[in-house]
Amino acid sequence: MMDIDNFKYFNDTDGHQMGDEVLKADCTRVLREIVRADDIAARYGGEEFVLILPETDLEKAMASAEKIRQYIENLEIPHSKESLRVTISLGVATFPLHAGDEETLIRCADGALYDAKRAAKNRVSMGRRTKSTDPEPSAEQAIYSDPSIMP
Repeated sequence: MMDIDNFKYFNDTDGHQMGDEVLKADCTRVLREIVRADDIAARYGGEEFVLILPETDLEKAMASAEKIRQYIENLEIPHSKESLRVTISLGVATFPLHAGDEETLIRCADGALYDAKRAAKNRVSMGRRTKSTDPEPSAEQAIYSDPSIMP
């Protein structure tokens, strides 16, 4: 799951047309460029998007999320006499590590997304495991923005 940080600012400051430009320039175009042929990218609501990466383990999913985060962070969206910069927060959950069914998996990824937003935004956060027999990830494992430090 991914969500544009401070999206309300774009709508409130520059109008909904600018918000639409941010959506088109950022998430939609980036997802088209980055995702593999078998991946599924969709707008989930408002400024949220979901990306389904079949046959992808946690390490690769986290690396993909970080790649998307960095790509968007480095985009410049032309606007009037200046360029706008946008960041996103992402939450990652994998099947069956974090959840055993689709609904729980989405809820877990969404929870991780909001963990990233609470941690300062412009982050990738890993979901918490839902199976009681699995240990919870440590704070260092749960939220980070550099895949090279992933456990």
